[in-house]
Amino acid sequence: MSPVEASPLPSRGESRTEPAPEFRNLVNGRVRLSEYDPKWPYLFEREATRVRAALGDRVLLFEHVGSTAVPGLAAKPCVDLLLVVADSSDEPAYLPDLEAAGYSLVIREPDWYEHRVLKGAEVNLNLHVFSRGCEEAERMRRFRDLLVADADARERYLAVKRELAERTWDRIQDYSEAKSDIVERLLAEADAASGD
Repeated sequence: MSPVEASPLPSRGESRTEPAPEFRNLVNGRVRLSEYDPKWPYLFEREATRVRAALGDRVLLFEHVGSTAVPGLAAKPCVDLLLVVADSSDEPAYLPDLEAAGYSLVIREPDWYEHRVLKGAEVNLNLHVFSRGCEEAERMRRFRDLLVADADARERYLAVKRELAERTWDRIQDYSEAKSDIVERLLAEADAASGD
């Protein structure tokens, strides 16, 4: 069995090893939100260069997603990156090269779109890996685009994030899942307004 196959990684909702203090998004049970930081797009570009150098044409899509991709929006200071490869379950096709570039696989979710999450060594980031045609990857892009384009949607989302950030959480995933209702509501409203 290869090291990739033998790796005992957490799946959705399971605990994982404690990150370095500067990479913690949950401190004493509270989500740490920061005002928009203009360095976030720069950090994305830096990581894009690193990932593209490591994978070349195996990168089918690489985009900055999540709240740090929305100018003016407060966010956890963790840059979300979306990488689409041919088949995210085929880890030997991309993972060794990403590990050689300094990324570490921290989450493997075979039952949820074959999602993988890697962390970087120098930047607080989540590198989300999905397969070509994955609906979750498209949903992430649509939501980012909606928040960039629609100030009302952005403000409504921010209000929910701030309210949720005041609560105490056992896991950062619980906070993320608590935002699902507002995300789906805003996307549904946008679809209804556009006639989709």
